[in-house]
Amino acid sequence: MKPHRLLALLAWLLWLPAFAQTAAVQATLDRDSVQLGETVTLNLRADGGGSLGTPDLSPLQRDFDILGSSSNTSVSIVNGQRSAQTIVGIALRPKRAGRLEIPPLEVNGQRTAALSLQVSPADAAAAARGGKDVFMESAVEPGTVRVGQQLVYTVKLYYRATLTNGALADPQLPGVDVRRLGGDLDYDAERGGRNYHVVERRYALIPQRPGRLEIPALGFQGEQVDPNDPDSFFGMGTPVSAAAPAAAVEVQPAPADWGNAAWLPARQLELKLDGLPADGRARVGQPLNLTMTLQATGLPYEALPALGLPPLDGATVYPDKPAEATRADGQWLLGSRTQSFAVVPERPGRLRIPATTLKWWNVQSGRAETATIPARELDVLPAAGAGAAPAAAASSSAAPLPAAPASTAAPSSGAWTARLPGAGTWPWWLAGAAALLLAGALGWWLGRRGGRRAAPRESATAVVAPPARRLREAFLAAARGTDAAAQEQALLAWARSERPQLRNLGELADALAAPAQREAIAALQRQRYAGAPATAGTALAAAFVRGFAWRDGAGKDGDEPPLPPLYPFKLR
Repeated sequence: MKPHRLLALLAWLLWLPAFAQTAAVQATLDRDSVQLGETVTLNLRADGGGSLGTPDLSPLQRDFDILGSSSNTSVSIVNGQRSAQTIVGIALRPKRAGRLEIPPLEVNGQRTAALSLQVSPADAAAAARGGKDVFMESAVEPGTVRVGQQLVYTVKLYYRATLTNGALADPQLPGVDVRRLGGDLDYDAERGGRNYHVVERRYALIPQRPGRLEIPALGFQGEQVDPNDPDSFFGMGTPVSAAAPAAAVEVQPAPADWGNAAWLPARQLELKLDGLPADGRARVGQPLNLTMTLQATGLPYEALPALGLPPLDGATVYPDKPAEATRADGQWLLGSRTQSFAVVPERPGRLRIPATTLKWWNVQSGRAETATIPARELDVLPAAGAGAAPAAAASSSAAPLPAAPASTAAPSSGAWTARLPGAGTWPWWLAGAAALLLAGALGWWLGRRGGRRAAPRESATAVVAPPARRLREAFLAAARGTDAAAQEQALLAWARSERPQLRNLGELADALAAPAQREAIAALQRQRYAGAPATAGTALAAAFVRGFAWRDGAGKDGDEPPLPPLYPFKLR
């Protein structure tokens, strides 16, 4: 090769990168105006067939959703001249209406020119009249609400062709509690003289602060498949998108004179108490199972206050674990709280359950209302068998006396007189005297027999009668289990063997001096009536393992403290 041709080739090779770098990168839009919800394509084009690399698209994210990108390189030869071109297409969806700017982008060390795009609000009616295959509608009601009041936001997607891979975004609103109301509804409708399939979705919006609530356009992105297109059999569809029109709602604060009561803006509110006896009567020691329920339409259960009964004079209240739930009827939230109570009367007489009131705001009438449970008074009767116990004790103590049969047999004296004419009353005196002599002789013989057989240590054992010992053992056996009802019955039966006048656990606790025993009874009552965990058995047995610590220091009048049990309870 000649020297001058070699120098020309070297110069061309040295200047070739410079020419490549100066090849401009152009940015264009496929259209300069769109409706909100539609997509626009930004094309980046470079001549020469070189790669455009990975452009920095972060400046676009402020006003656009970047849906994807594609790259294409084409080569052509015209009149023996070869040319190449590389195009990168970027699909964009505007986030808001107005004139949006596409800022300059950095591509291969070069900056593209800035572009502008006019975005108009979505018009569902115009889309239907224009024969679009996919469009959206939205509605929100009511247009003016109070803070904390539920709104219903409805979004409808209309489409004619078959859609695949569709996604409808949920609204993201700061300071607003957003909940979906049930599942999507599917039906058909007519718009602009054309039939469409419709997917309807509803949301519950609960603003947490006053002011103007802006609901931005809700977007849909999917693919449309044309059955007449052969490429559709290979899963190749056409991207489609739509957007629901934006909306705005005025949120007013709570009334200035509302006070310190809980703010409850609801469409309906109901407060009730079930379980009160229809005859208005109760009995000492027998629990009343009451259930208080609060239900509101248009509020979730988290917005409702906790339920409770005030302290009752003459009864103990044991609350159960509350139950809360929120469900939807397709349009409104239904929040509810349920609280159960076991109310145990402690003494006979009148038991008053005071009224319960709850202030709330009726959003339909626009005024404050009050839900009320009226006060009730119950007639509390003595404990079952309370009046029979002293009589039974008196009859049992009088049974050994010989004079009792004489007094009870007096009405039958007429029969004796008829059987013995002219006998008079002398047989009764004779029979009574004989009975007294026989009873005295029997008592003297039993005393001598017991004195000969009783050892000094065994004389103390006779203080605890065999029934009391068996009742103690039955209680300790019940305490090892988890049945609170069986533990209560066994403990009361054992205590009544020493104090027959006791009627319930409350009176037993009042008669005891040891704080540990009273606390063990309270724990048993919480387990029995308030649903406390079944762990009171160990503490209960440990508290009474050495018997009852009565306030007067004796188990019964004149008796000594009972002996330790034969089989001591072991703590585990």
